[in-house]
Parts: sequence; C-alpha cells; structure tokens
Amino acid sequence: TRTRKDNKAINTTMSSNTTNTTTITFYDIASGPPVRCFAPNPWKTRYALNFKGVNYKTEWVDLSQVSKVRKTLGVAANRKLPDGSDFYTLPIIRDVSSGGEAEVIGDSFEIAQYLDRAYPDPKRTLIPPNTECLLKGLNVWADSIFTAFGPLFVTGLPFNPETAEETRAEFARRAKLNSFDDFKIPDEKRPEIFAQCSKRLDELAKSYMKRDKGPFLEGDQISYADLIVGAWLQTFAETMKEWPLILEASGGLWKDLHNALAPYRVSDYNKNNQRIQK
Repeated sequence: TRTRKDNKAINTTMSSNTTNTTTITFYDIASGPPVRCFAPNPWKTRYALNFKGVNYKTEWVDLSQVSKVRKTLGVAANRKLPDGSDFYTLPIIRDVSSGGEAEVIGDSFEIAQYLDRAYPDPKRTLIPPNTECLLKGLNVWADSIFTAFGPLFVTGLPFNPETAEETRAEFARRAKLNSFDDFKIPDEKRPEIFAQCSKRLDELAKSYMKRDKGPFLEGDQISYADLIVGAWLQTFAETMKEWPLILEASGGLWKDLHNALAPYRVSDYNKNNQRIQK
C-alpha cells in the first residue's frame, strides 16, 4: 500500500532521537515499557532498514492508535479481518528524501521493494533480481507457519499496561472469543502444540539447502527471505516460553540464523546502538 503526502509533521506518536539528516520515519508498534519492537511485520521492516544501512527514526505508535495514525497518513488498510472489515496495522515508512512529496508505504514487502529502488546497493540487495515472486510466496508461507504458534505466544505479547485492557478486548473480538483469557493454553498442553508446530518449522528448514556455506537461505548471502524468518524469530524471543526450544529446533538452524542477524537488530532508540536480542 503506497501513497504520496506532503511533508506535514504528524505528532500523534512517541518520537525517538535521531540526526537532522534523517529522511525516513518508521512507524512501529510500541510495546509496554521499556518501549521496543516486538511484532513480526515491523521487525521485517526494521531488519530491512538496518541491513540497507539507511538512516531513519522511529515513531512509536500504541496499538490503540494504529488505525488513527494510518488514516492520518492516508494509507489504506492492506488486510481484512474475517468479517470483511478493514484491519489497520503497521509498519509504515514515510520518506522525504526526494525533497518533494513524501513516499508513504504501508506494507512490509512493498517497503522492502521500495528500499531496493530508492537506496540501491549491490552488496545490500533485499530482493535479488528474478526472485520477487518467490519471496512473496515465501513471505506468505513463512507467515502461515509461524502464526500456527499463535496459541503459544499471543498471551506473551508485551502490551502497554496503560491500554492493555482495550487491546486484549480487541484481540478477543477479532478471534470471536469471549475474553482474552480464552487464548490461554494449559501448561500441560503446550508441549503437544509445540511439537505439532515445530514439524512445520522442519519443513521450512528444508529450503535452507546451502547450510554448509552459511545460515542464510542463500548460504553466506542475506536476502529478504532471512529477514522474514528472522522477524518471527525475534517475536518469539520476546513472547514465547518455548524460545529456548526454538533455538534448538531443526538442527539448530534457527539459532544460527538468529545469531547471524544480530548486527541488524540495532535500533535508533537504543543508546550507543545497543542490540535488542535475547
């Protein structure tokens, strides 16, 4: 989802400090304190921005304000809820590098495409030539695999305590549940659910056929495929009790990938570019 807007400031979110040369504003979902990135799709974009090495600032948006911010920026919803209503979510980037109308993009895959066009670098290409369709398919496939773990991580999402009650009620409404408590899984059932889901991770691992050269899909070369998977891994690190088991699953592939992506887990809101990692 893309649009063009004039360069008016929008002051509905929590800004991070950055330099005067920044042209990209990245709208990310705010966790509870300490504020950090925790959702998978914003992590896809944060990884992409860091991998490209472009300067940006983060505008932290509370979950309760996402719809408002997206509408204010003029970015249409790019997803639908089961009942057919619009689902407003993040990430969004707003880039004023051209000096004219701002580029405003509200889909993680489209953001990756844009970054390759606007900031070309042969050594830091997110989507290599002739791989766009393949990576789009992998994005959908990977999302379906990792969302299957939903019962194990949804109750661990680090909501802002000030708006958590409203957020939990909305999650329950979307899932057609009576309350957020209905998401909770008894501890004795978690191992069975994890075992079922981890089998799908093993299927994904079969795509990594160049592991003798490195932990990435293409061996020693990062692509957007690795950032898609890495984004979900980082969400699991923040939310799932079984995170240590994820690191050991599929022969340790996910541990190797997660560790290899550590240099790109920096954030503009971390003092001295400290990494967010577990």
